[in-house]
Formats: sequence, structure tokens, C-alpha cells
Amino acid sequence: MNTTTVNYLNIALMLLSAIVAFIIPFELFLFSYAVLGPLHYLTEIGWLHKRKYFSPKKNDYIPLVIITLLIAIPAIISYMFVHNGERTSTGQLRLTEGQHNFIAFFQDQNTATALMFLAFSISLIFILIRNNTHRTIAVGLLAIIGFLIRSNHFVDVLFAMFLPTLIHVFLFTGAFILVGALKSKSTSGYLSILVFLGCSLSFFLIMPDGGGYHISDYAKGSYDVSFFGLNHQLFSSFLHESNPTNDMIYNSSTGILITRFIAYAYTYHYLNWFSKTSVIKWHDVPKGWLVTIGVLWVSAVTLYYINYETGLMCLYFLSFLHVVLEFPLNFQSFKQIGEQVRLRLSGKSAAT
Repeated sequence: MNTTTVNYLNIALMLLSAIVAFIIPFELFLFSYAVLGPLHYLTEIGWLHKRKYFSPKKNDYIPLVIITLLIAIPAIISYMFVHNGERTSTGQLRLTEGQHNFIAFFQDQNTATALMFLAFSISLIFILIRNNTHRTIAVGLLAIIGFLIRSNHFVDVLFAMFLPTLIHVFLFTGAFILVGALKSKSTSGYLSILVFLGCSLSFFLIMPDGGGYHISDYAKGSYDVSFFGLNHQLFSSFLHESNPTNDMIYNSSTGILITRFIAYAYTYHYLNWFSKTSVIKWHDVPKGWLVTIGVLWVSAVTLYYINYETGLMCLYFLSFLHVVLEFPLNFQSFKQIGEQVRLRLSGKSAAT
């Protein structure tokens, strides 16, 4: 498919995602995350590796993988302790002092905040600085800054909660669409970014009918153990509702509105990736790897089907890894947007 065809396909996928999000927001989000998400992680990580993660040096990805391990592995171990650890007769978890301290440290949101800040900021350093000595100094300073600001509420919410979720699937996806539109200078490209923004705004302009939608019991049970905290944080951050009830999140017009937007952002984020197969050729890998991806994907979907929380934790590292490894590409996208805008303001034509 040529670029124009891909743009119009993406417009159709935006509209489809928005329509389904209006009808069954919680169910769509859970489905997209469990079915489309793992296939996206598996294929994108391989594609990023093939393109050297869009970073100047071939080993730039290693610190990002290490940081992701420091975020994900302790969280998974803590989950295993909490759900499979020995318990007292009263149901309390029986832990040694070392196990208790381990869980307390890594369940502290501030730890994840500092690590996510470091991963995001050093990705920019990798793009801007090539000298190894200068890089080392910059990374050291950023680690200190991350440690000092980790307990700041705004920084905590931004890096630990919103960066790996909504910023990743909405803001960065919008940046990719805008880059394509600016480079192609095509009507279909500009139309695609307008439709993307229009669909997003529609959720805030068309209020839900209070009696028109009710979340299913299965979706509510799965959401309780997965993304309840994201909706809770959105209520707290933007509506100043520090302790929203379950009824507010699942049944109120505002709660449904929020989840419609989340479902749309995630679903289109995944569909956008698959729609560009013929352009970016993420499928151009050895057949053995495609078979491996297929087996891992089916296994992941099966885990989610058996128990959503189990699937979430088993895929936790992979989901975080694809977010972190994409940071250099995100910065490259914003860099290209700046270059394209500067060229237009200067009256020059962009090179192909």
C-alpha cells in the first residue's frame, strides 16, 4: 500500500476505534490490551532492534533494558510474594524481614518514578551527546536529579503513571502521525491528524448517557486488578477527586467518559502499528522469529483469558520494555517535527 492508502486506512481505524470505545469502553480497553498489546510488543521490539533503536550507538539500548529490569522484575517478585507467600492463620502474609523490606522498597512508587525519569532523560542524552565521557557525566547527574525529585507529586504522577500509559499511547502516537503528515505534505496526512484529534475531542464533547451503558461483571473484575489505578489517578489529577468510589469510576458519566478516551487511545495505538506493516515492514524478519512471535502471542492471550491479573504480571516486563526502548524514537520524532516546522517557517523545502 502507498502512503495515501495507509493514511485513509488509519482514518477508518480511528473512527472504528472511537465508535467501539463509545459503545463498550471498559471491554474494548481490556480486549485491546490483552489481545493486540502483546502482539504489538513482540513485533515492535524486534523492529526497533533491527533499526538499532534509533539511537546513535549500537549498545545504547542496554542501559534502557537494565532500567526496565529494575522496574519490572522486583514488581513481579513482589506480586509472587503477595499472592503465593505463606500466610498466618488470620490470612496475613508471613514474610521474613528481608522479604518485607524488599517488597516495601520496590512497591514504593518513588523508586519507579526515579527509574522512569532516568530512562526517559538518558534517551535524550544518547541522541544529543556522542562523547562517552560527557555521556557518563550527564547520566550521573540525571540519576542524582531523579533521586532528588522522585518524591515530588507532579513528577511521580507524570513519570510513574502517565508516561508509560497515556503519554505513550496518545501523545507519542499523535507525534508519529504529525511527522508523517509534515513529511508527505499530503492531504490525507493532514486529514489523518485532524481526525485523530477530532475523535479524541469527541469524548469530551459528547457526554455519556447515564443509563445507556453498564460495565459487564467480567470486565469490572478484570479492571479492578489491572487498570483501576489509572482511572483513579485521572480522577485525582484532573478532577481533584482524591478518593473516587467504584461507582464513580465504573458508572458515572465522567468515569465512562474517561475510559472511552483511554480505550480509544490504546486501541488506535495498536491498530496504527499494524496498519503500517507495508510501510515500516516490521514483519520483514526470519520465518522462525515470526513463528516464535506467534507462539508467544497465543500464550500471552491465553494467560489473560485464564486470569487477567496473571496475564498482566507475566507480560509486565515486556510491556514496560517496549515503552522504554521506544524513548529514543519518540525524541527523534519530536526532533523531526521541529525540523519540518523550521523548514516551513524559513521557506525552504525539506530534503527527502
